[in-house]
Amino acid sequence: MPSPKAAHILCIRFSAMGDVAMTVPVLIALTRAYPELEITVVSKPFFKPFFSGIERVHFFGAEVKTKYKGGTGLYKLYKALKPEQFTAIADLHNVIRSKVLLSFFRLRGSQTAQIDKGRAEKKALTRETDKVFKPLKSTHQRYADVFEALGFPVQLKGDELLPKRRLNDTIQQAIGQEPYKWLGFAPFAAHEGKKYPLDLVDQVLSALNEKPLKIILFGGGKEEEQLLNSFAAKYENCINVAGKFSFEEELALISHLDAMLAMDSGNGHMAALFGVPVVTLWGVTHPYLGFAPYGQPEENQLTADRKQFPAIPTSAYGNKVPEGYEQAMHSIQPETVLKRLSTILD
Repeated sequence: MPSPKAAHILCIRFSAMGDVAMTVPVLIALTRAYPELEITVVSKPFFKPFFSGIERVHFFGAEVKTKYKGGTGLYKLYKALKPEQFTAIADLHNVIRSKVLLSFFRLRGSQTAQIDKGRAEKKALTRETDKVFKPLKSTHQRYADVFEALGFPVQLKGDELLPKRRLNDTIQQAIGQEPYKWLGFAPFAAHEGKKYPLDLVDQVLSALNEKPLKIILFGGGKEEEQLLNSFAAKYENCINVAGKFSFEEELALISHLDAMLAMDSGNGHMAALFGVPVVTLWGVTHPYLGFAPYGQPEENQLTADRKQFPAIPTSAYGNKVPEGYEQAMHSIQPETVLKRLSTILD
């Protein structure tokens, strides 16, 4: 095993946004526990702001779909990373692309370890018949296990958080100066089974608009921007920031929220990095799969009614919606959401 004083670990985690965000608390814990340890993260260039300001954590942006595409491109990436500088390699992704990159390091004799995604356990939890409904290990802990395999055991205490980031003039002018608490609301997700229905979004916003709050709407893509613009036009306390800021500016804004309401999606993970209370809504997925935002209490995780929809969770990522489960999100009533938010904000 490498000496902690001489170690430099390369961490491979190309995507997705929420999964990349979940590496941050683990890296903070590592740098606290091992003051001489150097870490380099290789990921998509877009994700660099996640890691800025973390002491002894460096970042290498790799466009694996263009510049470093395919086997030849990954070997080019391997050479660009200057493999001789690393004493150990942590594959936090465990997909074909990361496995190929890892193989180059193994051929030169580097110590390596890969994440165990618990695929068999997740299959047992998501199958419709003979479902084994029990909480699985968190993704954060699965990341920590990789570093333990490399000789760097670490305990996650829940206080591995990023400090608030500076709000520039552009953000402050856009949000305004009213002495209101700031509530982030991200009603969308990658798959339909994880999105809060628009009619329920409207009910939640209508009730929140009656309170002294600044409701900041987050999303991405043209269609989502248009929908959020319609809500912002309807409710005076709402502002849509989708497409208005850089990712770095968006993270700074999120760091100043008083609470975040999100789906099982990246926005919840981003807010949790700064210790922001996050209320998450779970449709056909479930926090038992291990993807809950870091350090958030169980009561902040509002799930669909499993008596009515017993096959939940239907998949690890929410991409499978069985017939009859299209209305699963409707079982999370706006009153339940508002009550939990009130407990946090009031």
